[in-house]
Amino acid sequence: MRKMNTATSAVANREDKAEVFFDALFRDSKGRVVDPPASLHDMPVADTHAHLDMLPHPHLALARSKANNVEFIVTVVDPSEDPAYTYDQLAIWQHQARELLESWQLSNVPHRFVAAAEAPRVRAIVGCHPHNAAKFTCEVERALIQAAARPLTAGIGEIGLDYHYDLSPRPVQQEAFRRQLALANEMLLPVALHLREAHEDGLAILRKEGVPEAGLLLHCFNLDFATLEPFLALGCMVAYGGPLTFKKSDELRVAAARTPRERIVTETDAPFMAPHPLRGTRCGPEDVVFTAACLVEAFGFEGIEARQLLNDCYENARRLFDRDTTAWQDSPAALQTLLDHAKGVV
Repeated sequence: MRKMNTATSAVANREDKAEVFFDALFRDSKGRVVDPPASLHDMPVADTHAHLDMLPHPHLALARSKANNVEFIVTVVDPSEDPAYTYDQLAIWQHQARELLESWQLSNVPHRFVAAAEAPRVRAIVGCHPHNAAKFTCEVERALIQAAARPLTAGIGEIGLDYHYDLSPRPVQQEAFRRQLALANEMLLPVALHLREAHEDGLAILRKEGVPEAGLLLHCFNLDFATLEPFLALGCMVAYGGPLTFKKSDELRVAAARTPRERIVTETDAPFMAPHPLRGTRCGPEDVVFTAACLVEAFGFEGIEARQLLNDCYENARRLFDRDTTAWQDSPAALQTLLDHAKGVV
């Protein structure tokens, strides 16, 4: 499990001194109950990027997600940290979430998706974060390959470049990025891309190495359309998260409204970047409903158009990350070949 005290976020690192509310309600930073957005029309929503292993109560997050129509979640695993933890714990979290849902007597809640009291569907992506690129040794690469072979795994990520913190040297980040892109191509898996203050270098590497045929998702995009446009030209999909809801994000909302609908998905990056009106709290995957509502507002949609946009975003997420296992994942020989050729980059 990636401990919160390794995260670069005061909110994620804070101690839980306040009472934990084991219910389906949203609360702001002062503990006041916040109503869920009314504009979602009970449509299913997806969170394509959450760190369940960093949450203090993953089962509570899963139960709250289901209660608020978050039907599909993609959780992130880093092979340089504890790659087995999420895979070993997920079934337990989902079982605990089902028990919690049943205790809430969700049959009385007016959501058509929660009557069965099932936990959300969860898939995983695995990749060495650019912060940890200096740890991307032969052993870590082999751990990534082995994790990627699991049926639960739906992609490689988050991988890329982070020049804001520079926790790993930039040349090392770039080489780890290239190697993991190559692995994604060999494994026929889509990629979740992390770029922070490094979009030009990231774009250059993608142009040279090629965009994975299975797809590429630009995670946590929070800039303007001029920055986004060349990534769209490469065929990238775009994930919009909490920053879309921030008061000073007008340019981002304009960019979102100009993004082709078949390229858009929603995310949280939980436990980071809780959306408005929950800023200052530890984010959970259930909070993605506020981003989805803001996205509808950015497009200026209501009624049938709003429902269609929400459906498109949900289906985009499922199409990218909820596919059947690939031919590579079903081939022990292909797995062994990759393991035999795994090499360190530092």
